[in-house]
Amino acid sequence: MTTITAPRPTVQGSRHRSYVVTDAITMLRRNLLHMIRYPGLSAFTIVGPVVILLMFVFVFGGTLGAGLPGVDPAGGRAAYLAYVMPGILAITIAGTAGGTATTVSMDMTEGITARFRTMAISRAAVLAGHVLGNTIQAIIAVALVLGVGVLIGFRPTATPIEWLATFGLIALIAFAITWIAVGMGMQAKSVETASNLPLLLVLLPFLGSGFVPTESMPAGLQWFAEYQPFTPIVETLRGLLLGTPLGWNAVLAVGWCVVITVIGYAWSMIIYERKSVRS
Repeated sequence: MTTITAPRPTVQGSRHRSYVVTDAITMLRRNLLHMIRYPGLSAFTIVGPVVILLMFVFVFGGTLGAGLPGVDPAGGRAAYLAYVMPGILAITIAGTAGGTATTVSMDMTEGITARFRTMAISRAAVLAGHVLGNTIQAIIAVALVLGVGVLIGFRPTATPIEWLATFGLIALIAFAITWIAVGMGMQAKSVETASNLPLLLVLLPFLGSGFVPTESMPAGLQWFAEYQPFTPIVETLRGLLLGTPLGWNAVLAVGWCVVITVIGYAWSMIIYERKSVRS
């Protein structure tokens, strides 16, 4: 485990609150060092989406692309690459939750979090280190997966402002998803369980508009696909990168991110207060 600085004397009031940022940066540095020392977890978040991208584009892309509205069957694979890329980016972000849940669970089961409770460290900062570290990791993973997409023919039409908005949305999604992952890691009774729970998040882009239009789905599944969080998120990424109509998708995407963040934060802090006192 990364060495943590010696505990400070407990400080009350506003002076104590002034340490929150410093504590969060310390915990962030700890989690970034974990990412470097355990590259396997980080590599999987990149390799997995790349494999899915290559499989869907080069194995299924010709057929699926030809079925998209207004697409010439001869250019089906290229059209499907453009269509599926936002969904792949969403899966990349969701996939980073597994590493966060695993490391949080390890800290809980090994008593590390309980040790932090005995130190003059902001309680919110302990969890914020995981969240900020995973958000940075998710942005890096998305950039690398997007680079692979460009290498195989993905050609976004985004302007500089749209690129800025795209990565801002990606950071917001990663921030929200990570808070849920922290809650999953703290709730899990074992590290193995913690590593499996976030797979539910990875499935959601498949059950939305990430890989096929929702109109092609059966009625019940179509309803779920249209109203679950990842559909407006994917449609917003698609609109920013490729210029498709946004409608209310951007508002819904940001709204879902805020709701998920609030739920994840509240859930994580409740569990932290209840469970981290155990040694």
